[in-house]
Amino acid sequence: MAKVHAVIFDMDGTVVNTLASIAGFANAALRAHGYPEIETARYRQLVGNGADTLMRRMLRETGRPHTEADVQALRATYDALYESDPTHLVAPYPGIVALLHTVRAAGVKTAVLSNKPDNMTCFIADALFPGLFDLVHGQRDGVPKKPDPTAVFEICAALGVQPDDCLYVGDSGVDMQTGRNAGIPTVGVTWGFRGAEELRENGAVYLADTAEALQQHIL
Repeated sequence: MAKVHAVIFDMDGTVVNTLASIAGFANAALRAHGYPEIETARYRQLVGNGADTLMRRMLRETGRPHTEADVQALRATYDALYESDPTHLVAPYPGIVALLHTVRAAGVKTAVLSNKPDNMTCFIADALFPGLFDLVHGQRDGVPKKPDPTAVFEICAALGVQPDDCLYVGDSGVDMQTGRNAGIPTVGVTWGFRGAEELRENGAVYLADTAEALQQHIL
């Protein structure tokens, strides 16, 4: 594959392992509102479509009746907890920092697009990957969430690249759908939250089991 001009990365499950962090804050929010906790591993399937959807899935998972007001109350508690320590139990996946240095040295632009709230996405990127992304976007008011391609096109325009000169890298079906909807070849990473089967089912063009394999696809 020819060298790409830019790579757009998902965040959770792709460049950083946030599973324990998300589960910890989410379960603390559930406890605060009198709901039972959810097993950490279940959050692999609950995350990926934004914080409001996560809250609804969590409440359904508890089996308790709830209203939209309950969803918003839980979200407010979750946000406050998360914002108190956004990098708690968060770490880059093995090899990702080195990969970013290498591809940037080769002239490839890098960006993040996440369905995590924008302020938390930017905070984590700045804290763990200072200077390693040209642009970082999380979920923002007025911009459709992934798999809608609107934010992808915004990033491409801001970076001065065409979609077909990019790669989209993620760990979930939503990410593969996002790349497909934007007309961008996708690489599904198998170390994240969902796994190879879901990535293939949602049209991953390439799969990468390690950061080194991902680097080969990029360069």
